Amino acid sequence: MTPLYLLLGLTVAISAYAWSNPQLMESWIMDPYRMNREGGQWHRLLTSGFLHADWGHLLFNMITLYSFGGIALHYFSEAFGDTPGLLAFLALYLGGIILSDLPTYFRHRTDPGYRSLGASGGVSSVLFAGILFQPIGKVYMMFIPFGIPGFIWGVLYLAYSYYMSRRGGDNINHDAHFYGALYGVLLTGALLPAVLPFFVRQVLGYFS
Repeated sequence: MTPLYLLLGLTVAISAYAWSNPQLMESWIMDPYRMNREGGQWHRLLTSGFLHADWGHLLFNMITLYSFGGIALHYFSEAFGDTPGLLAFLALYLGGIILSDLPTYFRHRTDPGYRSLGASGGVSSVLFAGILFQPIGKVYMMFIPFGIPGFIWGVLYLAYSYYMSRRGGDNINHDAHFYGALYGVLLTGALLPAVLPFFVRQVLGYFS
């Protein structure tokens, strides 16, 4: 779990520091128009994942990462060993941040008013990997007095992301939730193919 704590701590520290350092925020935030106009600056695909809009945005992402990251890291380490398992987890999380930002880049590369930030893509990748591993495990959130099965929580998560994406105006890349979820499912299924039929059996068994 130590690598996960380090990742959480690093993200919190960078996000908090960037709020008082406009230069860092400006140089790390996802800015498709500037990337397209000036060329390069591909680091923004990753560095924007270590920035957040405010404490609410940061805490939601980090609580979700903590809750499901431990599950994903455990199963990867159990399947491949500690170091390969950690590398698989980092490919899941960091790869989710980068790849989920690519559609955003192509969609907004001619839009000078668009910028976004947040670990949404990586968190969504980890979330959906965790759901594949424990599809009917209960998810508990503040202000909800009962647990929600993981696969149902995943549907609600995407529905909320869709609503917030259409609403816009908060610099949070909600579209990345969808692309991150897709990447998380595809990568986890590619690394551990048996998890996909397991997920289907668990969900079907829940309704039987």
